[in-house]
Amino acid sequence: MTPTLPDESSHVRIVADGPTAHLEIDGRDVASQVQAYPLSHRAGQLPELAILLQPTTSDEWEGLTRVAVGEPPDPGPAAAAFLGAIDAGELERAVLGRHDLLDGGPGEYTRALLAQLTEWAAGNWAALDKVD
Repeated sequence: MTPTLPDESSHVRIVADGPTAHLEIDGRDVASQVQAYPLSHRAGQLPELAILLQPTTSDEWEGLTRVAVGEPPDPGPAAAAFLGAIDAGELERAVLGRHDLLDGGPGEYTRALLAQLTEWAAGNWAALDKVD
């Protein structure tokens, strides 16, 4: 998401009630157009509100606000960079050493391979240290 942060702030009103919320920006009700709205605030700074629009919503906005309008980032480039950095030999040794590889089910090696990559992507490199 590439934020658009004007110099001037706007009045924002959010009333959350369980799974629903009423959201206004400078008196304009935008709740029906919003899919999600992370709100962050650092001491000494103005709060920042990022608005993720519904897929069917127009991206036209009027007025000055400290609101970021965008879409979720594409995970493809990050996944490609992660997979490109994996050493094939280390991955094979780690997968062959997994206890869940020996379940005898169809596609067991592929399932173990995907489980290993998932663990590494989550930052669990402990299994790599155990590989001989």
